Amino acid sequence: MAMILAGDIGGTKTLLRLAQKDADGLSILFEKRFAGASYPSFSDVLREFLASAENQLGDLPNLSSACLGIAGPVRDRRSQLTNLGWSFDSDRLAEEFNIDNVSLINDFVAVGYGVLGLQPHDLHTLQDGRLVERAPIGIIGAGTGLGEAFLGWNGDRYEVYPTEGGHTDFAPRNALEIELLQYLLKRHDRVSVERVASGTGIVAIYQFLRDRAAAPPESAEIAEKVRLWESGETDSGAASAIADAALANCGVNSETNIDHLATQTMQMFVEAYAAEVGNLALKLIPNGGLYIAGGIAPKILPLLQDGTFLRILKTKGRVSPVLEDIPIHIVLNPEVGLIGAMLYGASL
Repeated sequence: MAMILAGDIGGTKTLLRLAQKDADGLSILFEKRFAGASYPSFSDVLREFLASAENQLGDLPNLSSACLGIAGPVRDRRSQLTNLGWSFDSDRLAEEFNIDNVSLINDFVAVGYGVLGLQPHDLHTLQDGRLVERAPIGIIGAGTGLGEAFLGWNGDRYEVYPTEGGHTDFAPRNALEIELLQYLLKRHDRVSVERVASGTGIVAIYQFLRDRAAAPPESAEIAEKVRLWESGETDSGAASAIADAALANCGVNSETNIDHLATQTMQMFVEAYAAEVGNLALKLIPNGGLYIAGGIAPKILPLLQDGTFLRILKTKGRVSPVLEDIPIHIVLNPEVGLIGAMLYGASL
């Protein structure tokens, strides 16, 4: 029997899980969520977690392995959490907590491994396609930023390969998107696709449409959140408020109740996001599946179900038929990163 610690560690929240691996597979023993900003270090979190687990489960054997998905770069078995002052060192954690093997992986790599452990109810399928065993698998996820990765078969199992695909150049497809690019170039030396297809991008698109001639009127609530965002409060909830207003318009018949600016923003976002998902699909031909992860897609699912998202994703000119057979899924399970860390930890 092996005892495994898994973690999904971001700037806002930390999820930790204890799992047991035996001949019957993996079983979850204990799980807890922490607000990271309340603790000076990850070690303080882990000590509290293990004490809580021991209190609930009784005496705990030594941990056989640990895998922590970190929202930051991992180099030489060390990492620094991007949005919190926590540092991680695999060897130090192993010694401090008497863990046989500690591995640190990027949080989006953890998502990549996590898709291997998802169940049908964890997914919303946009296109069934035709699954090819051991073919490449693509992962893309818009949240605060835009993550992209892929899985390849190494002859024995799938391995996840991270990329910086979200930082490739934004490629406008029409006159309106060309205007958007020109607008953003006045603010940035270079415009990556993450500047548009992300939570930050939702706000940027909103600002662009707001500042155009004959723009629809702003709602007072969203205007205030965007103003706070512009003043540096990036946690003002502006992107969520814009998305919520657009979602509220779904099925509304009275024109007077529709927030046209929010609706146009999300329409433009959905199209840009779909185009980038299609770009990744063309680069990988992921006949093992294309998974759309991240926090935004599940939240705006009704905006992705009317056929526009899938149509634009697959509109790639002469090579469009290549995308017809690719299984395409939206990941609904918010713990996919934790699942991935658990699976990777079990493989150590």
